[in-house]
Amino acid sequence: MTRKLASIQTVHALEPIAGADAIELARIQGWQCVVKKGEFAEGDLGVFFEIDSQPPDELRYAFLWTPKSAVAPVARPENYRLRTIRLRGALSQGLLLRLPDFPELPADLSPGDDLTEALGITKWEAPVPLNGDVAGPFVPGVPKTDETRVQSEPGVLDELHGLPYIITLKCDGTSATFGLRPHTGEFLVCGRNWAIKDCDNAYWHIARSLRLEEILRQHPDIVIQGEIVGPGIQKNLLGLRRVSLFAFNVYFRPEARYFDHDEAAAFLAETRIPMVSVIERGESFGHSLESLLALAEGVYPGTKNEREGIVIRPARERRSALLSGRLSFKAINNRFLLAGGE
Repeated sequence: MTRKLASIQTVHALEPIAGADAIELARIQGWQCVVKKGEFAEGDLGVFFEIDSQPPDELRYAFLWTPKSAVAPVARPENYRLRTIRLRGALSQGLLLRLPDFPELPADLSPGDDLTEALGITKWEAPVPLNGDVAGPFVPGVPKTDETRVQSEPGVLDELHGLPYIITLKCDGTSATFGLRPHTGEFLVCGRNWAIKDCDNAYWHIARSLRLEEILRQHPDIVIQGEIVGPGIQKNLLGLRRVSLFAFNVYFRPEARYFDHDEAAAFLAETRIPMVSVIERGESFGHSLESLLALAEGVYPGTKNEREGIVIRPARERRSALLSGRLSFKAINNRFLLAGGE
């Protein structure tokens, strides 16, 4: 499922913010964000931009990055993105703007309509220090790693309700995929979107240290996906002394499916590939949005660093109608976001 960075959303509720006369809190689906008082009424539609969105460098967005002291709008900084912030003590996640601010949009819009492409919104990606370069395309036929935030599709809670489930720790690092190219058998080491050249970088260091090429040549239909963490990767919030991999997916290419959790755990244990930690598992999923966001909070073991969050899946792989694919989603720790993460 492609992430809806910009979409039409309904204002379900408006709440006052203590001590604030000019702003109020709007609740949109699973999100909340601060808006100017009087701009919206309950039931209104608006254009909502998720956190990590990068708006184009246009005048209507310039207020986001132009300092109050500036006498004229300034150009958008290259690394600008919408982030989770606090305004007068209220948590604000994303941006909600009025529909009249977008006269180019059609009149027959409905809640949930995706405007990402229409408005030229892109996703901010954290730069990862690399000494290598792109070598070519991603592993063919394998889904790229990404998880939908539960606030974006809260209906997934109903899809998982009552089923056996697994909740794992989300590590703050860089995504990696390891597999063989079909037909040629070339060993591919990939970042989030591209294969990486074999040189002095974290991706190939992991591949060599865990003997991943040897393992995958013995299991040529398997693809391993995980998070690389450690010194030099993001801020090394896990406090590790060396670069490490924590696998979160084992993909079986002939059947175009992911291994169930226990099947993946057995394979990874057999091949001595570290797996992400399990935070909670149960026989009947019953979490609410609020309880998941509370569970997402916490610090990485042995540190005082806020952890990124959690990933929630059924114990046995299952398709999601809402996500048009795998039933798998994440809840991000709001304290991590406020600290400048993701």
